[in-house]
Amino acid sequence: MTLTDRAAARVRAVVEKSETPLAGLRIGVKTGGCAGMEYTLDYAAEAGPLDEVIEDKGVTVLIDPKAVLYLLGTEMDFVTEKLTQRFTFSNPNQTSACGCGESVAITPARPDTYVPAA
Repeated sequence: MTLTDRAAARVRAVVEKSETPLAGLRIGVKTGGCAGMEYTLDYAAEAGPLDEVIEDKGVTVLIDPKAVLYLLGTEMDFVTEKLTQRFTFSNPNQTSACGCGESVAITPARPDTYVPAA
């Protein structure tokens, strides 16, 4: 997973404004929505023992171990539109999305293509 400059700046701002120390943001996926899956973002006080730790552009994101194969090759961005701001994901494993954009269908990458972050 990689982050755009905008996403890294937003992650940095979120971590810096937290009232409690954060290791970063934890990114995952969960079952939900009309397309079948939704991305999740949570505050992470510390890395879990099986989290994939991604350091990009001076910030840290933690990938939930259950989401690693769903997020391989994904780029996270942060967009500001007229009435909203949000993180977006450009995911090569995504096969479709619902019409409202709240959920996606993702096919996990094959385990033999996964190379853990160094």
